[in-house]
Amino acid sequence: MSCAFRASDAIDVTSVMEVSPRVVRRGGWDGGGMDRLWRFEVERMQIILVSRGRKGPTTLDLSCRRLRCKLAGLVLVGLVAVAGLGAGVALAVATARGAVVSATASTRLAAADAARLDAQRQLNALAVKLGQLQAQSVRLNALGERLTQAGKLDDGEFNFDEDPGQGGPEVTTGTPAYLRPAALGQDIDQLSGQFDVQQAQLEALRDMLLDRKIDSSLRPTGMPVNGYISSFFGGRPDPFSGEGARHTGIDIAAPKGTPVTAVAEGMVTFAGQRNGYGDVVEIDHGNGYMTRYAHNSALEVKPGQRVHVGDVIARAGSTGRSTGSHVHFEVWYHDRVVNPLAFVRSHR
Repeated sequence: MSCAFRASDAIDVTSVMEVSPRVVRRGGWDGGGMDRLWRFEVERMQIILVSRGRKGPTTLDLSCRRLRCKLAGLVLVGLVAVAGLGAGVALAVATARGAVVSATASTRLAAADAARLDAQRQLNALAVKLGQLQAQSVRLNALGERLTQAGKLDDGEFNFDEDPGQGGPEVTTGTPAYLRPAALGQDIDQLSGQFDVQQAQLEALRDMLLDRKIDSSLRPTGMPVNGYISSFFGGRPDPFSGEGARHTGIDIAAPKGTPVTAVAEGMVTFAGQRNGYGDVVEIDHGNGYMTRYAHNSALEVKPGQRVHVGDVIARAGSTGRSTGSHVHFEVWYHDRVVNPLAFVRSHR
């Protein structure tokens, strides 16, 4: 039997392969059995290659062991090549996928690092703002304590060392109690602005209270010496002649040597003797007021000396035109003498 294969005319070389096995049929009795056993043996198989470019065909004898080994080696090499190609393709695909996964992971790690750094910067900014608010809170507490003292408020009415009381029934609103860093930063900025406004208001109130305190300390108030009023301001009989006379102050009877104190803060403008007044002290209080203390037995201050409320400036006596130990007290306001009775009866 024979088989022939012809290649397509589209290629340059056309080969005809003819496989021509040669079979020898042998027949006979096998072991004297009843049936006949036919045995076929392939004696030789050849592959004939016919090419147009050559004059004669090429014959490949497959019965040759050497040729069969070569063909098997070629087939094995082809299989190994195909397997290697497949493995290379698979490795390339796996490498590409690994590169994509690695790039994606690197991108995610970089994004996570950037988010962490941004969050850290926001936290640092919030920490700085919190420190500023704490400093403002300390200043406001100190200012509040000063205002409490200046306003002479009761102890415990405003205790800046304790948190203000809070309470009430809880009503759930559904909104988060803690905000994101951006919203929290806005709330801190708003709170800081409120602190600034409150601090400005408290400082204005402090200045006003201090001004009032200064005005109060500069305004003559109270008795300059412990004693009683023996002669009032205005018209009276002259104690020496009995004739009508105008008294420009009040007389406060006190034993000789009794301390005479300043009734307001100011500067001593005169300390010495004046006609009719004896040893006298005059104090300018800087707000239009001037006070005069006369008939002293001794002077305790000098001109140019600054005095405060309650400082001893002289000792009661009877120098000058006087009938006995006392203090003649006058109050002048913008170069005009006024009745001192309202000042000695007032209190700080």
